[in-house]
Parts: sequence; structure tokens; C-alpha cells
Amino acid sequence: MNILPGSMRFGAGQPVKRLEDQRLLTGHGGYLDDKAADGALWLVVMRSPHAHADIVSIDTEAAKGMPGVEAVLTGADLIADDVGTLPTLPIFKRPDGSPMALPLRRLLAHEKVRFVGEPVAAVVATSQLAAQAAIEAIAVEYNELPAVTDPTAAIQPGAPAVWAETPDNIVAAMSYGDAAKVDAAFASAAHTVSLDLVSQRLIPSAMEPRSTIAEIEKKTGRLILHTQSQTPGQTRDALAEAILKRPKESIQVLVGDIGGGFGQKTGVYPEDALVAYAAVKLNRKIRWRGDRTDEFVGGTHGRDLTSTASFALDSKGKVLAYRVTSIGGTGAYLAGAGVIIPLVLGPFVQTGVYHLPVVHFDIKAVMTHTAPVGAYRGAGRPEAVYIVERLMDAAARKLNMDPRAIRKINYIKPSQLPYTNAVGQVYDSGAFAHMMDRAAELSDWDGFKARKKAAQKKGLLYGRGVTSYIEWTGGRAHTENVKLHATAEGRVVLHSGTQAMGQGLETTYTQMIAAALDIPLDKIDVVQGNTDLAVGFGSVGSRSLFVGGTAVAVSSAEMIAKAREKAANILEASIEDIEYSGGMLTIAGTDRKISLFEIAAKEKGARLSVDSTGEVDGPSWPNGAHICEVEVDPETGVSRVVRYTTVDDVGNAVNPMLVAGQIHGGVAQGVGQALYENAAYNDDGQLLTASYLDYCIPRADNLPPINVTLDPSAPCKTNPLGAKGCGESGAIGGPPCVVHGVLDALAPLGVTTLNTPLTPEKVWRAIQDAKSAQAA
Repeated sequence: MNILPGSMRFGAGQPVKRLEDQRLLTGHGGYLDDKAADGALWLVVMRSPHAHADIVSIDTEAAKGMPGVEAVLTGADLIADDVGTLPTLPIFKRPDGSPMALPLRRLLAHEKVRFVGEPVAAVVATSQLAAQAAIEAIAVEYNELPAVTDPTAAIQPGAPAVWAETPDNIVAAMSYGDAAKVDAAFASAAHTVSLDLVSQRLIPSAMEPRSTIAEIEKKTGRLILHTQSQTPGQTRDALAEAILKRPKESIQVLVGDIGGGFGQKTGVYPEDALVAYAAVKLNRKIRWRGDRTDEFVGGTHGRDLTSTASFALDSKGKVLAYRVTSIGGTGAYLAGAGVIIPLVLGPFVQTGVYHLPVVHFDIKAVMTHTAPVGAYRGAGRPEAVYIVERLMDAAARKLNMDPRAIRKINYIKPSQLPYTNAVGQVYDSGAFAHMMDRAAELSDWDGFKARKKAAQKKGLLYGRGVTSYIEWTGGRAHTENVKLHATAEGRVVLHSGTQAMGQGLETTYTQMIAAALDIPLDKIDVVQGNTDLAVGFGSVGSRSLFVGGTAVAVSSAEMIAKAREKAANILEASIEDIEYSGGMLTIAGTDRKISLFEIAAKEKGARLSVDSTGEVDGPSWPNGAHICEVEVDPETGVSRVVRYTTVDDVGNAVNPMLVAGQIHGGVAQGVGQALYENAAYNDDGQLLTASYLDYCIPRADNLPPINVTLDPSAPCKTNPLGAKGCGESGAIGGPPCVVHGVLDALAPLGVTTLNTPLTPEKVWRAIQDAKSAQAA
């Protein structure tokens, strides 16, 4: 971990308004679809209508002869040109100890399709309409094959195999803990609780659909790729090394403003690589723009974890053992972290904020004939926290305990920190009971009964949900590089390999530099998304601030140190006598001084530069407590969240206003998971929820005001800023909290468990079934 000067200031705690909003809200954002066409050809993708089929033949002759068509591409064409496949990390084993399955994901399907929406062919034409017309003229003969869309059905004997080399559809598996000790604890426990739980498949809904433009730079012959990527450096390297097989220095990736990422825009998609390949092959500028259907059927999905989980408890509610068996769906191919999510990232936090002494987790990653599953806000942690929190609430109900009390009995105590959890992850800091106490106070816990009584007078059921959460952040990359420049024009320019996609990084980095260098905000430029200027790990796993921000802090300190050295030489003084303040370097006790920017003017290129690396000791562990209250209309089954309170530990918040906004957004997506969203396939593999007519996401009027309180009492100890990630926290605490609220409202009827989403129809049927059972 970097050690920073104690005198440095980094703008912590200042609610600076977002600097980027002025351009984003006035039509001056750098969104990719706003780039001028400049004579670019359009690429349009033809997608499979079948979930599983042999490709018998593809006839492209009619399409090739249509007006405006410049090229028609098939999987066979790409193989002939030695185009590679999307890379996958072979880091796991199958249950029998053999290497994990590595299904090859080609840019265009070859010989077989494995999910509805898989790209089969592409047309490049002078206009998008011409390309779409030519797509209609391509004749593909398929031999349709049986499909399986449910991961639990996919591992049953006789299920259709997604990939011939993996006849049981199990890509890989992991096991944690001690099964024998868990069995022994269950055998002697005073109480046990068990739940069958589903974190349903979700479809990310970024405001801006994916799009890509590629061109060949005339002077150099380099490939310039304009795309939406949270990880520009990784996108460049994968495209160069795995797919196009050319030096990575021959490719420049440029990313402008991104209208939402949520993890879905991580890495390379087939469409990105197709555009790049076509630009190289035709030596023309090529562009592709996805529509919502492309996103629904061709983009990665999230979650898709089915689990059976159990607690063994003593008579006082203390958990003695914890057992979880899970099946994580990967879809038809392995997208980026698709296997890491259920096998590693979920188990990292599956014990939550509790001291659970004995555990056994058994997880299988399973293929189905569906779109690939990838990162989506929280990536494994919402599913895992949902399991432990649902069990904690079920145990409280069974033992007739206050849901806060059973949690307090099992919380990790401050004296146990740093705490190593059951899978070897070290929590460096936290005050878990304190967070729950603050949340209860701020939610007006004691006023709940009066509010419930008032709701009942209106004929409504009323419940309260409680959740504690913890989250692992860092993306398993604990260093980040930045370049900081002071220019002769009086500006400070930061080049960073992290990537903004709505989090407000431009604002946060700017205020950090402004505070450290003691210069105005309007003198600072933050440049991201250019692999020629900075290459880093990118923005995944809520790492941008606590890792990328550490690098910014280091660069500010190194800029001042370098400027003091230069000033000492120019002013002919000892470096110890040079003081820095307000952009000026002064000999102490005199009026002799020189500005940072005057020093820059004397440097080569008229800029003073530092190339800095920020390093943290490990992940950060943001955590907190959520409490909500929910009304349920028994006549319609409609559930409405009416109060929502969170207390969140993000360590030292550089910009509390931006953190609160991130938590708001995460909670909104958590409410969507709990009540509305579900990616549903039929048995033939057709996506039934392929548009917003069928896939429901929460609207503004579905959400109450969200009361967010940040608690800085346990700063992070793994980075010099004391900061913890915050971008995914709301999506982790939100789903179990809302589900607990609905189930608490339904509990008087005897309804104690339902799987998400808790749609009006599902809740209404549960109420009717409960009434029928009571009447019988």
C-alpha cells in the first residue's frame, strides 16, 4: 500500500456537484452514437432464431448482389481468415478433477447455434437499411435440435448437451469448507432452517445500448476502435492477442461517455470484434449500433443462481453450521467472469457479516441454451448475500426472535477484526452491529406499529424488511497507473485507465487533485478511455475510487515532490526550503517563487509529468444495513415500497453526494430484482421477455425517497484513502430487504417464502392459496 504524505489533502467529504453533468445534460456528451457517420459502412448482424440447431447451409449469394452491400460474412469466412475466439480463463476444474470445459465462442456461429440471438452472419453495406434488407435475403437451413434452458434441468441425465465435450453440461465446480463437520453440527443442532432460493436471471438495462465504430488510421495503418467498454485496456489486448492476432500496439481503443455499464459493458463482444475485423478486411470505417432487441437477446445477462441453503442453530439463535448447494447458469458460452461469478465471487461474501464457524459450499457452473451470463451490478455478491440474509430472517421467524437480535448474536464482533471468513477472505474493518443500530434509529423503528395500523385501516397488509450486507470490491486487481501533467497553459491533465460510465469519476478525481494541488477545479482535465494515453485494469468490481483514486492521490504527491525539486534548481535553493501552496513554489521566508505552470513551460514538451502507480493491500469491504417498509394490496397483489433507510459504510467518502447517488441507483435495481424483473425463456429457448413490453423494470413512481446515511466510523485499512467501493452496495442489500418486507406483510396469512420476482400475480396467488388453506 502506498504511504502518502500526512500533510496532503484529497478533497474527502466534499459534496461537489458533478462536473460532467453540464455537457451530458445539454447535448454535448461524447456518446458513441452521436459521432458523425463520415461515410462509414454499416454492419448489421443476423441472429439465430433457434436455441440449438445444426447449421446445414448458409446461402449468401442473393444478399451479396443487393444494392449497397459491400460484404457478407459467415463463420466459415472468419475461420478462413484465422480470426480467433473470445478468450476464456481456464482456471477451474470439473467435479471429476478434469480441466474445465472451454467452449469456443466464435464471432459468428459455425456449424451449430447454441442460443436464440447468437450471431450467425453479418452484412456490411452503405447504410443500415441496406444492410438490414440484405440480412433478410440470407437463406439459412437449420436442423433444429432439443434445447435446455433451466440449469437444474441441464444436469439431469439425458438432458441435451450444450457442448459435446461436456455431456453433463457442468463447466466447472468448486467446494469450500468441511462437509463432515457441517453434517455433525446439523445432527446435534437444536434448530434447523432450510430454504430453496432462486436469484432469477436479469437483463441489464443501461440507458445507452452497445455500439462500435472501427477505422484504419491512414498514416499508420493502426486499427482505431471506438467502443463502449468499462475496460478499454483489456478490450484492446483481447482483440489484439486472441481475436485479430496482431500486436496490441497496433490497436488504439477510444471510449467516450457511456450511458450506463453495470458490468455488462466489460470486455469484448462478438459485435465489437466483427466491426474491427471488417474494418481491417475492407480498409473502411465500419459502424454497428445495437437496438434493444440486440441487448435483450445478444447481450450478457446477470444472476441465474439456484440454491438450497440451510442453517443449524442452537437454542438461542446462534448459527452452528451453514450449508449451501448452488447451481449457477452460465448460458451457452462463458462470458468474461461468467464462471468466476458463481464459483468465486459469490462464496467470497456468502457468510455475510456473520461469524459462521463451520460451512460447506458446493457450487456448479452449468451451461444452458441461453444467452451468456456475465457481470451485472454486484456480480455474485447479491446472490450470495441474498442466501445468508434470507436464512437469517427465516431463522428469526422460526425462533420467534427480533430480526435484529438474531443478527446481533451472529455478527462478527469488532474485537474479531481483521476477520478471516470461511473461504479465506479477510475483512479489514467494519462495525456491523453499530450499522444496524443506526439504521433502526433512522428508520423510526418504534413508529412501525402505528404505520402498520394505519395501513391496515386502509385494507393493506404492511411489513418491514431488514438486511445486513457486505460486499467485496476490487476486481482482483490491486494496482492502477495514472499519468499527471502540469502544462504551460496553466492546466493539470490526468490520464487514467479507469473508465467513467455514470459514477462521476471526472468529478471525484478532479476534486482530489484540486484539493491536493490547491488549485481551482476548472484548471483540471480528466482524460479516460484512450489506450494510447493510459492503460489500466479498468472499472469493474467497484474498484475505481479506492484503487484508481489511490493512484490519483499518489500522482498528486509525486507532482508536488517533482515540482519542488525543479523549483529548488531554478531558484538555486535547498529543496527542504521550497514550500508548495496554491500552485506556487516559494523559498520559505522570502518572496522568491515560481509557479507550477512556469516550471512546466521550461520542461520538454512544455509540461511537467509524473507516471504514478497506486497500490492497495487488498480488497475493500463496504457494508451496511437496510430497512424498508412495504404495503401489499391483498386484492391485487401489488407490493409497494413506501419507506427505505440505509446506513452504509464506504469508509472515507470523497464525495458523499455521489456515493448517495450510487446507493440510490443500486437500491432501485435491487427493488427491480425483488419485485419486477425476470428473464424468462420457454422450453424451446425463446426469450419470452425480449422487450420492455414483457420485461418490467422499476420506474420512478415505484420507488420511495431513499434515506441514505454514510457512516465513516470504520475506514478501510487496505488503502491510504481509507475509502471503500460503493457502486454496487445498493443492489446487494436491496433484494433481500424488499423480499423480507413483503414476506413480513404476508406472514400473518402463513406465507413465509416466495421466490423472486414477487410480482402482483405471484403475491395474489399466494394470498388466495393461504386463505383457502385457512378456510379448509
